[in-house]
Amino acid sequence: MIKQRIIELLAQAASQAQESGKLPSVALPEITVEHPQNPEHGDYASSFPLKLARATGVSPLKIAQDVVGLIAPNPEIEAITVAPPGFINFTLSNDWLTRQVGSILAAGDAYGNIDLGQGSRVQLEFVSVNPTGPLHVGHGRGAILGSTLANVLAAAGYKVEKEYYVNDAGSQIDAFYRSLYARYQQCLGIDAEMPSGGYFGNYMVDLAKEIIAEKKDRFLSLPPEEALSQLGHIGLVKIMELIKSDLELLGVGFDVWFSEQSLFDKGQYQKVMALLRESGYIGEKEGATWFVSTALGEDKDNVVVRSDGSPTYFASDIAYHYNKFLERKFDTVINIWGADHQGHISRMKAVVAALGIAPERLKVIISQMVTLRRGDELVKVSKRSGDIITLREVVDEVGADACRFFFASRSADSQMDFDLELAKKQSADNPVYYVQYAHARIASILRLAQQRGIDYGDGDVSLLTTEPELTLIRKMLLLPEMVEVVAHTLEPHHLAYYAQDLATVFHSFYMQCRVVSEDEKLTKARLKLVEAAKIVLARTLCLMGMTAPEKM
Repeated sequence: MIKQRIIELLAQAASQAQESGKLPSVALPEITVEHPQNPEHGDYASSFPLKLARATGVSPLKIAQDVVGLIAPNPEIEAITVAPPGFINFTLSNDWLTRQVGSILAAGDAYGNIDLGQGSRVQLEFVSVNPTGPLHVGHGRGAILGSTLANVLAAAGYKVEKEYYVNDAGSQIDAFYRSLYARYQQCLGIDAEMPSGGYFGNYMVDLAKEIIAEKKDRFLSLPPEEALSQLGHIGLVKIMELIKSDLELLGVGFDVWFSEQSLFDKGQYQKVMALLRESGYIGEKEGATWFVSTALGEDKDNVVVRSDGSPTYFASDIAYHYNKFLERKFDTVINIWGADHQGHISRMKAVVAALGIAPERLKVIISQMVTLRRGDELVKVSKRSGDIITLREVVDEVGADACRFFFASRSADSQMDFDLELAKKQSADNPVYYVQYAHARIASILRLAQQRGIDYGDGDVSLLTTEPELTLIRKMLLLPEMVEVVAHTLEPHHLAYYAQDLATVFHSFYMQCRVVSEDEKLTKARLKLVEAAKIVLARTLCLMGMTAPEKM
């Protein structure tokens, strides 16, 4: 990346300035470069002299001038200027910019890949909804955040494993089993009472009827607890199949489906509790077993085993993270949780620390709520069932691409309004349509060239000298930086913004520069540029898990 090259140039020049005595020999601060808001200031700018001035007492303007004076000419850089109070601005060379068209064409589908992660192992756990009902629209947001982030981290050089944690143990599953058994009996004419805290959604009735169609009344002849277990397990499998099917509609897949129950069956729960007890982090009081969070700076201790002997979901999570870090040895673990898990973060960080793992290796993203709208109208219930609005209903109405783009286009920590009407519009108002139409427009230009038999393989990209052409190249070169930004911040919405910016710049280029014209040489050069733009836009859409349509 040219951004990294500029950072290297600054670091080398600063070191030379120290060696020559122009600057004091102090530790250099981190060197960063940014894009100036005003394009007249160049392509990149660094405030590095301002940071160094604080450590040296030397004027930032003098530091900037001394550093710039030691940067040798480079083919990538057209000009380097100093601006008060101590900024260093870099303007890229037009010749170098146009040569990057060939680099993009050569990289093809690998364009945008960087080696930031250097093979570091990352486990990304997301969705992980209790298998007690269908996915609703809020779950879709976490699914898309995780799926997109996994794509970007892989492009950034990490080895990523996507995992769904199946909560198939505990009180929620017991409530699901008992709810299903009651609905099963009711559908067969038996007056059974639904359990308090059970699942009352209409889908439970549908599930019971589906099982009756397959198994008839066979469970009525079994002892209640045996019927409960067998029927509940069948229902659990069916809900998991439904969840997997819904996620597949969105293009979301997982490498591992991890069973919570396995933590108890395979002994991880027992191992980690013994380990924490030996370390003094497990204590007994009030008839329950507690994790002594206060020993690690928390405000209060947390129950891991209730007074009735049943483990809390916090206990399961402790065993799960023991498995992630100490058994499967992931370098980094990223969890995407719903807004109701906000208070769970600090105690999980405390557990990780108690296990001897650096807490910063555990990263948690909280996905906030989603509100559905049709224009100005708030959508509260499903038209189909009069019940919860399922994710499948939304995908069926607006399509997977629109869901993926809209869910990925907002920061996870902000609540979002999803406008169903906007998502279906075939106009520039709809960002999904706008971005995909840019790709389709590019494809149509290249089809026209093919129909006319134009071979542009020998196109001379040095002919690309107009502002719209160079602006498009500049925007295309930002994709590797976007991959780096998303990998660092774990914020996929930057990619959605970039996709819209790239589409805007391409549409502007298209309106100002006729691609296929009477000028044969310029036509070939511009066709090369257009093909490179197609690669970058398709790659961006691919990272977001979206399709890149050839026609619209």
